[in-house]
Amino acid sequence: MEVFWYWPTQGDERYLGTTIGRRPATYPYMQQIAQAVDKLGYGGMLIGTGQKQDTWIVATSLISVTERLRFLVAFRPAIMSPSLAVRMAATFDQISNGRIILNVVTGGDTKELAKDGIFLDHDQRYELTDEFLTIWRSLMQGEEVTYSGRHLQVQGAKLQFPPIQKPYPTLYFGGSSDAALQVAAKHIDVYLTWGEPPEQVAQKIAKVRQLAAEQGRTVRFGIRMHVIVRETTQQAWDAANELIQYVDDETIAYAHQRFAQSESEGQRRMAQLHKGERKNLEISPNLWAGVGLVRGGAGTALVGDPDTVAARMLEYADLGIDTFVFSGYPHLEEAYRVAELVFPRLPVQTPALATPAAGIALPQQVASTFSEFVTKTDLLKPQPV
Repeated sequence: MEVFWYWPTQGDERYLGTTIGRRPATYPYMQQIAQAVDKLGYGGMLIGTGQKQDTWIVATSLISVTERLRFLVAFRPAIMSPSLAVRMAATFDQISNGRIILNVVTGGDTKELAKDGIFLDHDQRYELTDEFLTIWRSLMQGEEVTYSGRHLQVQGAKLQFPPIQKPYPTLYFGGSSDAALQVAAKHIDVYLTWGEPPEQVAQKIAKVRQLAAEQGRTVRFGIRMHVIVRETTQQAWDAANELIQYVDDETIAYAHQRFAQSESEGQRRMAQLHKGERKNLEISPNLWAGVGLVRGGAGTALVGDPDTVAARMLEYADLGIDTFVFSGYPHLEEAYRVAELVFPRLPVQTPALATPAAGIALPQQVASTFSEFVTKTDLLKPQPV
C-alpha cells in the first residue's frame, strides 16, 4: 500500500468558504510541505494542474531539497505536444534519479480549458488523449514515430535520451465516462478514482479491469480523497464540521450551479453524492462529502479515529486499491497527523532513498513528529485574514 499527499499550489486553507487562516502558495511553504512529507515516509506527492502554479516548475524546483519523494506531476495533453512532454518527463526522470510519475488530465471544465486555448468537446478531448498517449508511450520506449491522427501528427520523432524508469515513468489517469475508461484500459498503469462509496468504486474497478483485459493489459488502482483523522471519533467529526463552519447556503448554491455546467462525469458523480445539501453528508460509513459542497474535483473525506480510518482504507484495498492520494486542511499539519496516527496501523510502503547527483544539496532537517513540529513552528496559530 502506498500513501501520497497533495501540494496545495493554489494556496492552503484552514476553513473552506473564507479567507480566515488562508496561506498563499509561497515557495518556502511549498518547500516546507515537501520536506515534511518526504521525511514522514509518504510515497509521493500529487501536484495538480489547472489555473494554479505550473506543475513542472514547482516539481523541478523541489528535486534538490527532497531525498526520496516522488512527484506525481499532473499535465494536460491538449496543451503540449507528445514529443515535448516526452522530453520533459525523461529530463525530469534523469535529474531526479527516477522520481517522476505522471497524472494525465484530460479536463472537464470547458470554461477553464478555454483559458488555455482548448476548445474541443468532451469526446474529442479523449480522442486527443488516446492519440497523445499512443505517441508518448512509443517514444518513451525508444521507437522512432511517424503518426498522423485526427488531432495529432508527428514525423520522424524520436527521444534521444532514455528515462531512468523502464519502460517509462508510471502513468496515472482518472475519468468516469465511457470514453475515459477506454483510454485508461488502453494506456494507463494506475487508474485513479475519486473517493466514492466502496460499492461504486468496486463497479468502476470491475469495468476497467474488463476493458483492460480486452486490450490484453492489467491496470492498478488508486483513489483520490481527503482525510480528517483525530485521536477520537468525536474530535474527527468536530474537525470536519469546523472545516465548513463558514460555508453559507449562497456559496453552496453557486458551487453546485458551477458543477452542473461541467462536462466531467466524475464531477457529476461527486455532486450527486451530496446534491448541494448539508444534510446526510456522511454518504457511507465515515465517508463525508462536505468538502465537495464548495470544492470541485475530489470532494469526499475519510473521517474518524486512527483505527477507523485505517479500517476504511483496508476496505478499499480489498477492492483493489493500492495507492491512496490524500489531502487535508491545512496540508502541512494534516500530513503529520495522518503519518503519525494512521501509518503505524497499515502496511505502508516507503519509497527507497534516491541517490543524490553530485553537487545536489541535501534537504534541510525538518521535524519528524507532529509534536516536534508544533514546537518548531507557529503555523498552528490562527493566521491573519
